[in-house]
Amino acid sequence: MIDIARAAGVSKSTVSLVLQGSPRVNEATRARVSTVIRELGYVYNRSAANLRQSKSGIVGIVVNDLTNSFFAELAVGMDMVVQSAGYVQFLANTGESVDRQREVIASMREHGIAGLIISPARGTQVSDLKPLIDSGIPVVLVVRNLPGAKVSSLLSDNYAGLSQAVEHLIGLGHRRIAFMGGYADMAVFEERVRGYRDALAKAGLSSGDEFIFNSAPSRAGGVAAVEKMLLRAERPTAAVCFNDAVAFGVCDGLRAARMEPGVDFGVVGFDDVIEAKTAVPALTTVSVDPQGMGQRAAQLLLKQINSERAEPEAQLLSVRLVVRESCGIRKNTRDREEHA
Repeated sequence: MIDIARAAGVSKSTVSLVLQGSPRVNEATRARVSTVIRELGYVYNRSAANLRQSKSGIVGIVVNDLTNSFFAELAVGMDMVVQSAGYVQFLANTGESVDRQREVIASMREHGIAGLIISPARGTQVSDLKPLIDSGIPVVLVVRNLPGAKVSSLLSDNYAGLSQAVEHLIGLGHRRIAFMGGYADMAVFEERVRGYRDALAKAGLSSGDEFIFNSAPSRAGGVAAVEKMLLRAERPTAAVCFNDAVAFGVCDGLRAARMEPGVDFGVVGFDDVIEAKTAVPALTTVSVDPQGMGQRAAQLLLKQINSERAEPEAQLLSVRLVVRESCGIRKNTRDREEHA
């Protein structure tokens, strides 16, 4: 650092401020110091700096299914905020395994993380987070809640999103609407199914279980849900799906049965991942804005880390229905139901 300061014609403390990303250094000086750093090949030893400050520069991020593009986009949003704040993210995928989740959380604690953002694996209990909470490490739950956990949370309005989706399909003339994907023991399933049932009941339609098709919350799960539906004597004419991955699978399953999504059957997803807009047909879906959600979760965690006495904070993000081609149109629905 002394060599850099000498070459750039500044003090050692100015070099330190540049390395820390401090706004107290003007842009011209920052650019000159940065050029010298590159020329000399200097690498800032952040671990040593953190030891001096008794502060970790690592943030843990644990998600339940990185094969789902929603969680990949969520992680990207987190990374944007975490890196700009000078932290490094330690990302782990649990694959819905609580045992794997325990292992990665233990490993993160060993590496001295400053805080943790987690979308809990299916079956996670409040007690699974107790070691973290007891140690004083800030925790933010994202996407999936754990009632009773005294930590911050950032969730989407699952109930309102499904209600909007069902109301839209009813407005298009659909009367037999299915719910496809997910399992009853998944954290957001109950909220989404409740929105589905209440919207049907509000319209005077049956809100029983006859059109709820449980399956894995994946593309393969969507195909499996369609296969179950095709065994029914009375079939639905449209479906709201647990997430976009299931919705894509439903479209695959419909095509395999020689039915065209958006023409022979209405499909609505939940998440609005990047592929939703470019899919054929383009997917009507409840938009959560996964990258934006990731950014908000990271901002909430950093707020907790930087606060001496952080109180748990619960945030519920609003959602909106994005109407595209996969939900079908009124005329096609009328024609089908007249000949059903």
